[in-house]
Amino acid sequence: MAIRYWEYEDAPLKEKLKDPNVKDIAKIYFDNDTKAYRFSRALCEVKKRGSLRLKDCSEELPLATWKRYLDFAVMVGLLKHEDGIYTFTDRYSRPLKNISLYIKAWMDVPKEEDLLVLFANAKMDRQRKRGGRTSVVLEAQEPAESGAKPKDM
Repeated sequence: MAIRYWEYEDAPLKEKLKDPNVKDIAKIYFDNDTKAYRFSRALCEVKKRGSLRLKDCSEELPLATWKRYLDFAVMVGLLKHEDGIYTFTDRYSRPLKNISLYIKAWMDVPKEEDLLVLFANAKMDRQRKRGGRTSVVLEAQEPAESGAKPKDM
């Protein structure tokens, strides 16, 4: 996590609360723009719909990616996962009180954010499948000759 506590002390926090955005929230947890974009995408979907099921996620990201980032948000306490539904929570720990105030302010602001602009450097293409089983059945290959001749019977 890349929490810079000075940004969330009282004076800087008051400035940040004037215009909260999801990029600041994602940058707390991820330094990488691609990961921050995906995390922001998940948070924005939950914010827009109020609650989110995995089956309702768009095909923009693979289902495993949606689950990974939604579960991460549950792990850090932003979301709760009950009965297969992800929703925002209001339970924050004391050390992250000011960060939670910022997140709460962001949740309350009804503006639509353009993630493509906020995360211009993020990789947004789906990755190719890496490894795993291929769907084509390979024909049985003949064993390589070892140089020895079979014995006569």
